[in-house]
Amino acid sequence: MASQPLSSAPARTSRLPGRFARLPELAGPGFLPLGLFARLPLAMLTVGTLTLVTAVSHSYAIGGMAAGAVGIGSALGAPVLGALADRAGQRIVLLVAAVINTLAVAGLLAAAYITPGYGEVADAAGVLIAAFLAGASCPQVGPMARVRWMALTTRNLSPGATGGKRSVAASRADLDTALSYEGTADEVTFVLGPALVGVLASMVAPWLPLALAAVMTITLVPAFAVHPSQQAVVPAPRNAGSGVDASGTEAERPQRRSRWAVAVVAVPVVAMVCMGTFFGATQNALSAYSAQYATAEIAGLLYAVMGLSSAVAALSVAFWPQRFSLASRWVAAALAMTALSVLLILPAGIWPMVAVLLLLGIPVGPVMVTVFSIGGVVAPSGRMATVMTALASGIVAGTALGSYLAGQLAETQGPGAAFVVSMAAAAGLLLLGVVTSLVMKRQPQA
Repeated sequence: MASQPLSSAPARTSRLPGRFARLPELAGPGFLPLGLFARLPLAMLTVGTLTLVTAVSHSYAIGGMAAGAVGIGSALGAPVLGALADRAGQRIVLLVAAVINTLAVAGLLAAAYITPGYGEVADAAGVLIAAFLAGASCPQVGPMARVRWMALTTRNLSPGATGGKRSVAASRADLDTALSYEGTADEVTFVLGPALVGVLASMVAPWLPLALAAVMTITLVPAFAVHPSQQAVVPAPRNAGSGVDASGTEAERPQRRSRWAVAVVAVPVVAMVCMGTFFGATQNALSAYSAQYATAEIAGLLYAVMGLSSAVAALSVAFWPQRFSLASRWVAAALAMTALSVLLILPAGIWPMVAVLLLLGIPVGPVMVTVFSIGGVVAPSGRMATVMTALASGIVAGTALGSYLAGQLAETQGPGAAFVVSMAAAAGLLLLGVVTSLVMKRQPQA
């Protein structure tokens, strides 16, 4: 990934503590709040669609299908947006996506209210198409922000240098800090987004959350798109990395390197599918669990408990020692996550489950931060946005998979069986962490 310095401006004093005070200096004023709130519409879209369509159609089946269409659209559309950003630059891609997504959400609102008689699944085609388009066009602010941080923290990089240029160690510390902040921002928005949908839909009207999401998209995303930090990310040239001479004698070697790069990148992407599976299964299992001891509606509050400790733990990654390698972090955090997930089957009440979820969230945030970091390390040159959006898509696809599997088990065998899916997903993360550790030892130049 190529980078270029932003316009020189005097560093501003930040009120953020410790290492996090560096972030506004690196990215410039306004980047942190813009990056946080511009990703909120994505966090509201799935739940907002489910709430709206279910309320209007009076059908849980159609509401679930519409929410699923949003998820499928997002999983397929995000890597496309990332690839376009790698080629054309973030600014134009985000601006166009913001306009298209706003129109798609407006179309979804219109289809939900004007489609005649779509209380039957067969009549809901217009709503499902609009939901798919809204998901596919949703601007991927979180992954794009991570790409900017990776460019910003490697500007003027010089191993072991003193003076004006920054050392590799300083760059690594800044990147750890930035990505730990991004992990916390994701956790906060994906707790705040559904909560905001619930409050607005119940107190005002079911259409309001999506309308607000559209307004935020058309205002905040363009502001994020044109923020000066986007200048640090330079689009990749179309013929970058070909490495083939006129005689073609070097054709096989670049192809082998390309296949190896794809295989290495696939590991963190599959890991994010496992992470999403863990999230989706835990959400669904908690719904069944809370119905046994209270009401199913408090499942969201229980899940938010895990999100709280996960967000705090993600921030702590900025202070982990640099000699603790990325692969070792992945293995250690995933091992703790696997062991603690076994505790999910033990509680016999709401408060014991709260305690378990608080503990379980501690390794979750560091795993997410580390996988995104490794994704940045192994991303091929000029494909950073593609990889970051593929990682985000893996979470979306895995969440749908985990929700489905846990739902089936919870329906037939109860919440205990549904939690087994969460345990299996955590074990999958551990296995992939071990694979990554072995690969990085074999290919240290990554």
